[in-house]
Amino acid sequence: MGPGRLVVSGSTGLVGTALAEALGPGSFLSLGRSRRAGSDAVRWDPSTGHIEADRLEGCRGVVHLAGESIAARRWTAGVKTSILASRIEGTRLLVSALRRLAAPPRVLVSASAVGYYGDRGDEPLDESSPPGSGFLPEVAVAWEAEAARAGEAGIRVVCLRFGIILSTRGGALAKMLTPFRLGLGGRLGTGRQWMPWVHVADAVGAIRLALAHDDLSGPVNVVAPAPVRNADFARALGRALGRPAVLPAPAVALRVVMGEMAEALLLSGQNVTPARLMRAGYLFRHPDLDGALRDLLVG
Repeated sequence: MGPGRLVVSGSTGLVGTALAEALGPGSFLSLGRSRRAGSDAVRWDPSTGHIEADRLEGCRGVVHLAGESIAARRWTAGVKTSILASRIEGTRLLVSALRRLAAPPRVLVSASAVGYYGDRGDEPLDESSPPGSGFLPEVAVAWEAEAARAGEAGIRVVCLRFGIILSTRGGALAKMLTPFRLGLGGRLGTGRQWMPWVHVADAVGAIRLALAHDDLSGPVNVVAPAPVRNADFARALGRALGRPAVLPAPAVALRVVMGEMAEALLLSGQNVTPARLMRAGYLFRHPDLDGALRDLLVG
């Protein structure tokens, strides 16, 4: 591996793909389950505990984004166990390998989520706020604790608590586009729940800031500085698409279809601010929702 390169897990996911495009080919090694001959990748398999640790030697930083999607399947007990294990086992394996290196990286930037805070109503939340209660806070707390163990080897650890990442390539926005384009979009439940969102370009920008900012460590909220309520988000998306957004999805129907996941992901919210990003001097490329949606949907 070339000197000073980055290692990125989850590089084929929503944020990882955008980060890879921003970094450029040859600037990082991808940590993944398979490797084609000659490709820039490090092989690992958290389910078996295998990792090509020697290939991590000499890297300047690690960006850890890997983890099973929390919205891909209805939450059964087995799915919840799988979601948690994908974060804990992978992070534990990676951190253990980094701690054994003769020359560990200077920084580990590990993904987390604003789900850490749980459903807090209108309460203003920043990185000093305590965790909430429920499945998603439990996952985030355990995930961040595993990443923090890298600090015992002198590695600076930053846990990025991502909000809803806006991209047309995947995630929540991509799923919303078809019904909204058909004029079938609207608020979810009461629509009063906060939606802490961030444009995918600013998600990437926050990662790059975390890698470069030597004084930054611990939790960092990656959300736009102007959170909105769900009803306002629906109206803004309708405006961007030139379509009405007046058909609400009743809370009871969402609970019937999606179960516990509906309550945690769609009907709950967090009024989160990016306090530490802003103190670090980060300048958002897309600080307001209307502008972010125009950029993504109109160009």
